[in-house]
Amino acid sequence: MKQTYLAAALAAALPVTASAHFQLNYTESLLVDRPGEVPMGLIFWHPFENGHVMDMGVPQEFFMVHNGERTDLSDRLQPQRFKGATNDAAAYSATVPVKRSGDYVVVTVPAPYYEESEDIYIQQIAKVVLNRNTLPTDWDQPVGLPTEILPLNKPYNVITGSTFSGQVLADGEPVPGAEIEVEYMAAEPDLSGFSTTAPVAQPMAGGAIVAIADENGVFTFGIPKAGYWGFAALGSGPLREHEGKELSQDAVLWIRAEDLK
Repeated sequence: MKQTYLAAALAAALPVTASAHFQLNYTESLLVDRPGEVPMGLIFWHPFENGHVMDMGVPQEFFMVHNGERTDLSDRLQPQRFKGATNDAAAYSATVPVKRSGDYVVVTVPAPYYEESEDIYIQQIAKVVLNRNTLPTDWDQPVGLPTEILPLNKPYNVITGSTFSGQVLADGEPVPGAEIEVEYMAAEPDLSGFSTTAPVAQPMAGGAIVAIADENGVFTFGIPKAGYWGFAALGSGPLREHEGKELSQDAVLWIRAEDLK
C-alpha cells in the first residue's frame, strides 16, 4: 500500500457552489456515561461557515447498529426547524436508545436534496459512532451502506494533534482516488433551542479542505483542533441519477477529537 496523503497538505479551493454541504448526526458527546436516551439533531448545514441551512426531506432511513444488530429508529424522528445564523430550515430531532456497553453506529440516509444553483441532487449518507463504557464493538465494521467511510481509528477516541484515517467504500469495495471534503464543526448546534451557537473558528482562506484517497480508498488527515470533524467522500456512491438529474451520493463520517489532558 502506498503512503496515504495528509489532508493538511492538500488544502485546495473548490467552487463556492460545491463547498461545505454537510449532513449532521449531532449529539453533544460521543461518549455516553450512563444508559438512557441520547438526543440527536439531523441537520443539513454549513457548520464551518455557520452558514446557510438546507431543508431536509423525510429521511429514507434512520437506524443504529449495536453488536452487529440493526435497529430501525425512524419512528423516533421529529420534524423541527433549525435556526441558523442567516436562515432556518427543515430538520429533525431524535433520541437514540443507549443501554448496554459498546458502540452504537447511528446512520442517516437522507432524501436527496436538490441544489438549484448546480442543478443536481445531493444525498449525504451520514454515520456517527456513539460509545458506552469504552467497550469497542462495531466501530471498525462496515454497515453495508451503498457508500460509507470505514474508520481506521476509533472515531470517538481521537487526540488533537494526532491523525485520523478512513477508507471510502462503495457497495463494500474500496473507492480509489476518492475526493474527501473535510469540515470542522465550528458552530455546534444547541439542541435545546434547535439553533446555532457562536462559531469558535473561521473557515480556511483557501476554501474547502480536500484530501484524495489512495488506490485502496484510504485517506489520512492531521487533526489540528479539538471538536467535531466531518469527512465527506464526494460522489463515492453507486447511484448517479435521481429524477432525471445528476446525483452526488456522498459518504459522511463524523468524529470527535479531544485535547490530551
